[in-house]
Amino acid sequence: MNRAPFLFLGIFLALALSFVGLVLTNQISYGAFVTHVDEGEGKAFPLQAPGLAAQGKLVYQDLGCVSCHTQQVRREGFGSDIGEKSRGWGERQSVARDYLRESRVLLGSQRIGPDLRNFAARKNADGTEHTAAALYAYLYHPQAVVKTSNMPAYAYLFKTQPIIGQGSAKALKIPAAAGYEVVPTARAEALVAYLLSLKDTYAYPETKNVYTAPAAAKTQPAKESHK
Repeated sequence: MNRAPFLFLGIFLALALSFVGLVLTNQISYGAFVTHVDEGEGKAFPLQAPGLAAQGKLVYQDLGCVSCHTQQVRREGFGSDIGEKSRGWGERQSVARDYLRESRVLLGSQRIGPDLRNFAARKNADGTEHTAAALYAYLYHPQAVVKTSNMPAYAYLFKTQPIIGQGSAKALKIPAAAGYEVVPTARAEALVAYLLSLKDTYAYPETKNVYTAPAAAKTQPAKESHK
């Protein structure tokens, strides 16, 4: 009996089912997502990134930042991204709708550096917000800002130029040759604009339905007996 047709049919069905499971199911599940219109705020979330930030994403890709940084905050109980005594990388976990406006999602796979998905929403240790000036200084010489940082310097994103008049308002506050100043190039400005646009704090309906472990019940102090 020639079993070749049955073997061919079996292989075909296996490949077809794999395609449906891996490709079509995801497309059907996530393809239905649309922006969430908040009538109260009059905005559609996720917000469209500003033009300069979109250019900065290309710089981020070009520099290979995705090799060391992820952009996916895990939910409480999966790692220590959020929750009490965590890294404080976000107020909630990332969901598929967060990436809706992105033609290329830069999830990353290694966390040599911190997750950046919610970078702009995080605060410095002293409670202040991240600023462009501070990011310029860090990109130019990370170890001068944080001695223990393992991030490479990106000094080539800056240029040294003669000081004309009062100098550039964007000049870094670092030592430079007399009569000269260090200023960010257009690539540095775009990259910083992109980093400052990374902010996923809006609460979509699906973020409220994700299970998170309940906080441990606090032990109530025993009532004193009345004498």
